[in-house]
Amino acid sequence: MARLPAEEARRRFAAARVARLATVSAAGLPHLVPVVFAVRDDLVVFAVDQKPKRSADVRRVRNIADNPHVCLLADEYADDWSRLWWARADGTATVVQAGPSREGALELLLDRYEQYRADPPRGPVVVVTVTRWSGWAHASGG
Repeated sequence: MARLPAEEARRRFAAARVARLATVSAAGLPHLVPVVFAVRDDLVVFAVDQKPKRSADVRRVRNIADNPHVCLLADEYADDWSRLWWARADGTATVVQAGPSREGALELLLDRYEQYRADPPRGPVVVVTVTRWSGWAHASGG
């Protein structure tokens, strides 16, 4: 087992196609959802898109308004356990409804996910300023 240096954790995280976002409500209840995302330097961005939801007022956004501290986790699982790894981004999230920050985040997402090019997200964008990158990989290389 080997801890990953911060740069390697960021590299692996950025290469992953999906991560899990952990938020906590004002009442202290945890909430975990998968998100597609993009990374630029120490920023992770994701958006509330049009996938079937009742509204753009989703729990992850409400939780961030109450408590902006979030954690994102990307990982690789294989039945060959020598290939296992995980990378984590801890940081502070900001919900962006409009303006240059939202447009810049959307550009990153459109560059990364072809599905968004045909139907860009119309909901809010979340920008996470990462304060800590961490990770682990199997000692044989993972």
